[in-house]
Amino acid sequence: MPSENVDRNLDQIAQSFVGARKARTALLTYPGDIPGDISAAYAAQDRAITLYGGSIGGWKVGRINPPVEGYDRLTGPIFSDTIFDETADPVAMPVFADGFAAAEAEFLLRIGTAPDPAKASYTIAEAADLLDAVHVGIEIASSPFVGINGNGPFVTISDFGNNNGLVIGAAIPDWRELDLNAWLVELDINGAPIGSKTAASMLDGPIGAARFLFEIMAKRGIALQPGQWISSGAVTGVHPVAVGDSVDVRFDGRLATRCIITAL
Repeated sequence: MPSENVDRNLDQIAQSFVGARKARTALLTYPGDIPGDISAAYAAQDRAITLYGGSIGGWKVGRINPPVEGYDRLTGPIFSDTIFDETADPVAMPVFADGFAAAEAEFLLRIGTAPDPAKASYTIAEAADLLDAVHVGIEIASSPFVGINGNGPFVTISDFGNNNGLVIGAAIPDWRELDLNAWLVELDINGAPIGSKTAASMLDGPIGAARFLFEIMAKRGIALQPGQWISSGAVTGVHPVAVGDSVDVRFDGRLATRCIITAL
């Protein structure tokens, strides 16, 4: 496809997703030709971020399985006005009721020191050094496009990585001295057990998600800021939810948080 047509297609994708998000309406079909590679998918995301115009309070990291073009994770922006702490109990978390909606139990990492934009690779220890807190929490994965989770990573990337918010739960004290990969994480929906797993199954764990984010953002030329959150990946899986559902998550029997799913 000639570059002019590619650019037009990516613009159409970005405009359609941003328009649907702002109008809170569903997309029954993908709004264009699916980007042909990961670079094009992130180009569509970059266009959408510019069009959307909101403050970015963090970045989600999700799994690509099987890997594509050497990438086993993807990322997307989390806008500040969709991030809530658990001072309200339970937190009301809105989703696209006629689109895709899911809840994920996640370790949430807070950036304490901005990464060097010229640094292209990190060790786990170097990534951890740039963090100043780890919390428990819930990511809300929601998109106007009903098929976002079934059409491959390029589709997911193009619509903000399928994110529509975070619930920031309690901080984990002394997290640097703990093996978070060994913590049993459990998620219930409406009181029924849905998922139970440890982060040991998540590639190189939550800190590995931070390492991935620091490296890919250097490649994309996007500066990360202190105070931004990293939603490090679904520990127990991506669990579909509907309006009215109650979501409860527990981390190693020590900490817990919850939310109620509402409609945008």
